[in-house]
Amino acid sequence: MNRDVSHAPAVCFLLGLPRSGTTLLAHLLQRHPDILAPPEPWLMLALEAFGKVDHRHPAGASLVQSATSQFLGRIDRMIVTRAFSDAAYCQYLAAAGKRTLIDKTPRYWTVLDFLDSLYPEAPRLVLMRNPYAIAASLKTTWGVPLLAASSPPAIASCLADIALGQPTPAIASSLADLVLGLPALAAYRSRPQTQVVHYETLVAHPDDEIRRVLAGLGYTPTETGSAPGGQTDYLRSSTFGDRKILERKAVDDRSVEAWQTDLSIEEMQVVTDLVGAKLLTELGYERDFQYAKQAGVVDRGPEATQGYRHLFRTCWDFLDGKTGGSFELPAELNNSGGQAEEHAAVAFAASVFQQAQRLAATKKEENLRVANSIAAQLNEELTAVVSSEVRRQLAPAGRR
Repeated sequence: MNRDVSHAPAVCFLLGLPRSGTTLLAHLLQRHPDILAPPEPWLMLALEAFGKVDHRHPAGASLVQSATSQFLGRIDRMIVTRAFSDAAYCQYLAAAGKRTLIDKTPRYWTVLDFLDSLYPEAPRLVLMRNPYAIAASLKTTWGVPLLAASSPPAIASCLADIALGQPTPAIASSLADLVLGLPALAAYRSRPQTQVVHYETLVAHPDDEIRRVLAGLGYTPTETGSAPGGQTDYLRSSTFGDRKILERKAVDDRSVEAWQTDLSIEEMQVVTDLVGAKLLTELGYERDFQYAKQAGVVDRGPEATQGYRHLFRTCWDFLDGKTGGSFELPAELNNSGGQAEEHAAVAFAASVFQQAQRLAATKKEENLRVANSIAAQLNEELTAVVSSEVRRQLAPAGRR
């Protein structure tokens, strides 16, 4: 895609998982007079999915997607998409009188390739946080039942809903953040023009970290202070972003180790299985992993984590229409021997998801038959009405 970026808006993408502290980081950066950080635009997610509409769309979902794809297939779709997003960002900045916009949308991990194609020159901030702490926040703030990941019926129900075309359950999205999103962001840290921020360092030394990040964005750091108060109207008027920041008068690190009391041993085990000891160590959280082991958590090896990743990746590809159907567990899980019991949740959920896929296909055929039957019935009724009206119009005046 050829484009002139000399007049493009200054936009920086802040990437991180939900409940990882992205609202706090964006809020602290916004205290700089030239920076604007609106609550979670979700713009890239909408643009990446352009043309995909709800199946109940009156114009016909498949027709909308097919028509827009054919139309945009004759031009450079990325240039058009970039023009739209540039215009949106520019107007937002102009209205606020600011120079740089921080687009903070946690689930941008699902469209990283699209983001790289559309805004390759834009700087990125990747915020990492202890996965145990993220899980604890999911539990205490959003009420996500972590133990469902180790309970075959619960996770199987979520994945079956996905296969049957139901809205993605919140628990499935939250688990996918840990299972798929975390390794995606971990691999993204080495991307050019990318700064990595650790939540634990941010809350321990907020002023130093913000100055470092601002310098990386090309700004002369100004004294921002450590209190997150002030300029909160943008959060109060939005349904997005962490509302808890409105209650905080200062940044502190009390949340860093709260997970140790917020999570049970069983829940720590779930997080360890979902994330994996290898990734925990690579991200610098080996000490936290050792704490979990001392509490009674068992390292079940990379097979458990690989099973979850394979399962969720297949489900997400299914949602995007990238796979037509059969689900097969990796050979190492099918032949796990003594570890078969530990992997029962993944195997059971995979089986139910597979059955749901078949049921979804059957329902599509059944719905088509029902639709054709209704159409035929309506056609008969319409024909009868038209015939009756024609006979009435042709009848002699005295017989009407």
